[in-house]
Amino acid sequence: MESIRRLAPGTPLREGLENILRAKTGALIVIGDNKDVMNLVDGGFNINMDLTPAYMYELAKMDGAIILSSDAKKILYANTQLIPDPSIPSSETGIRHRTAERVARQTGLIVISISQRRNIITIYKGYSKYIVQDTNKILNKANQAIQTLEKYKKVLDQAMTNLTALEFEDLVTIYDVAVVIQRTEMVMKIVGEIDKYIRELGNEGRLVNMQLEELLVNVKEDGEQIIKDYIHDSRIDDILHASREIKYLSSDELLDLTNICKILGYYGGIDVLLDTPVHPRGYRMLSKIQRLPMAIIHKVVIHFGNFQKILKATTDELDDVEGIGEIRARTIKEGLRRVQEIAALDRHIR
Repeated sequence: MESIRRLAPGTPLREGLENILRAKTGALIVIGDNKDVMNLVDGGFNINMDLTPAYMYELAKMDGAIILSSDAKKILYANTQLIPDPSIPSSETGIRHRTAERVARQTGLIVISISQRRNIITIYKGYSKYIVQDTNKILNKANQAIQTLEKYKKVLDQAMTNLTALEFEDLVTIYDVAVVIQRTEMVMKIVGEIDKYIRELGNEGRLVNMQLEELLVNVKEDGEQIIKDYIHDSRIDDILHASREIKYLSSDELLDLTNICKILGYYGGIDVLLDTPVHPRGYRMLSKIQRLPMAIIHKVVIHFGNFQKILKATTDELDDVEGIGEIRARTIKEGLRRVQEIAALDRHIR
């Protein structure tokens, strides 16, 4: 993904590649001049000048390869011949692409090959290969993915609103928790796809990125707080492990809610398991109160043990927690009251 980002629209390198593509001249470009690649270089001449799209286009008219600096800001050599190890396997048929693939595998650097006949840009890095797609096609895919994300986000919001209301009523089951985590991970998987498009779009992806940021407000944070609230063992290493395990669940595995329950530390038959009552610790609700540091939230949770006890605590009882004070105690009481009112209103509207 980092290699693709470096070739994104709006960069001088991408503009130079597009010029070569339009002229149908073809090119072979290596980004990096370490010892490994220089040992493969034969002939050519030293340039050592700033990269501009015009210079790249003119130098690509010659048959040899172009060597760029590792930051792709300078053209170091042009019209060189690359002689990689012929014993390195290659799946390519054309000479230029076969050379590019072998050089990438031998050096681990980014090698770009532009096909004169097929009119495509191919990136090689190590044993990976990627064909650069047309910007308009990527933009269309990104916009479709944003529309899908909006639908999934609405479903997540409904599940989250329902969970919030149930937490205040102390009626949460593991099913309610698993559904929210499932929806959160589904949203994050779509986000991962959109993020790839944004990287590849470069400057052209600004609007898509703005839409993504607007849709993602508090999604990741709320998901993490829910795991902290409901994981069977609240040790930090267990929370981090559970977060990773849930993240690595496939789309099919996410559909089975028992997989999420087991990661959280709950076991049993599916009918009994999903109906099991659970009680939040209170991390997510307290994090919704403005200007309440996580260190203070943690102290409150540790002191009271669960959200219902925090909710029922008086101002004086909250004041007894180290680092709270009378003002912050009132802020917590008032903040939780507002969160409850908003949750009730959202639930009624939905």
